[in-house]
Amino acid sequence: AEMLVQNGCYCVAEGANMPTEPEAIEVFQKHKILYGPGKASNAGGVAVSGLEMSQNSLRHAWTREGVDERLHDIMESIHNTCVMYGTSKDGYTDYVKGANIGGFMKVAQSMIEQGIV
Repeated sequence: AEMLVQNGCYCVAEGANMPTEPEAIEVFQKHKILYGPGKASNAGGVAVSGLEMSQNSLRHAWTREGVDERLHDIMESIHNTCVMYGTSKDGYTDYVKGANIGGFMKVAQSMIEQGIV
């Protein structure tokens, strides 16, 4: 992580499930590197799997464009959630913080709606 910072890296997006060590994440955050954790950057694959299950359940086939549009909307929503909950006063967006808080809020809202809380 330190070498990436020294070499001028300004963006890191995980391409696997949480491969970055916590110490490296701290370095990225300290230096305000745009860091996309796997839970946010890999969500597209999970979303496409969900869309596929929906199609199968509905016995309906969407066009490639229809799937792309739905995926785009999902990923844009994830980005907006990360920005909403992860942007600090100086304008830096901590996608780890945003994804964590956004995920918590989604679960908490579901619990409230189901009368669990």
